[in-house]
Amino acid sequence: MNSIYDYPLEDLINYFEDIGETKYRASQVFDWLYVKRVKSFEGMSNLKKSLITFLNDNFKMDELKLVKKEEDVDVKKYLFELFDGNKIEAVLMKHDYGNSICVSSQVGCNMGCSFCESGRLKKVRNLNAFELVEQILAVEKDIKARISHVVLMGIGEPFDNYDNVIKFIKIINDPKGINIGIRHITISTCGLVPKIKKFTSEKTGVNLAISLHAPNDELRSKIMPINKVYNIESIISTVKDYIKVTNRRVTFEYILLNDVNDSEEDAKELAKLLKGINCYVNLIPYNETSHIKYKTSKKVTIDKFYDILKKNNINVTIRREFGSKVSAACGQLRSEQTIGK
Repeated sequence: MNSIYDYPLEDLINYFEDIGETKYRASQVFDWLYVKRVKSFEGMSNLKKSLITFLNDNFKMDELKLVKKEEDVDVKKYLFELFDGNKIEAVLMKHDYGNSICVSSQVGCNMGCSFCESGRLKKVRNLNAFELVEQILAVEKDIKARISHVVLMGIGEPFDNYDNVIKFIKIINDPKGINIGIRHITISTCGLVPKIKKFTSEKTGVNLAISLHAPNDELRSKIMPINKVYNIESIISTVKDYIKVTNRRVTFEYILLNDVNDSEEDAKELAKLLKGINCYVNLIPYNETSHIKYKTSKKVTIDKFYDILKKNNINVTIRREFGSKVSAACGQLRSEQTIGK
């Protein structure tokens, strides 16, 4: 039985028309789901009883099960259990501009980045669109407030679950749905070139972030196995095409690993690589975990790396740390109940 939360409005309209119902009825159901937030079909009081019976017989409205919630300053980390018993995590971050949520797109991850906790559990399966949507609904219900920004940077590689992610974006961006602005949604990818090209052609308006983390192929291949399939040259070429087609700036994420990719030479090479590209670099101090060998770069090293990029006219920021005390920071997401029992 399908989840009613798995349908963008256009798909729901098509489904209703196929069963002899009107477009208006589909819009009513969508409104009940995302504006009024009812939790049963019986609560949709302006629908005829025969339609409510049909919906009950053909769709489910199950919610994600909250297993655990941990809190740090301006951060809440949620561990959810899915309908099949698998677990995922989502993180709420409170900013001065609103509430932002980092959602997971897969159970586990096959990209194998050596610095990332999420990849310690190999991919079990993709999340369905409704399982992404319900992360937002569950967190909004908990905080009793609206989420204004969404980043697909949790467990999993979003472009390895492309179709469900696109459906998810349509649902949360729809003015009649959750109504999150398209410029307030960011997809982060480690560089699946064919999917970046497909994403370019769709012209969604969603922000694109590339997990780069190294200025050359030799180093990147050591810490990110995906680079052996899609190297830096292919990523940069594809990003340039993306910018040309969409006229959108791209973010390059760069985790700084002590004595691995944080030298002055690395910074200079990165500046040369990105020269002339409409982008900015998000430097991310590494968040250490008990299972992985890497260490956080020293503050003086981070500052020097930043200064070199600045002096070479590269737009650059240093990401503010969020949630490291509850293992909710960048690269730390995992389900401890699933990994390393």
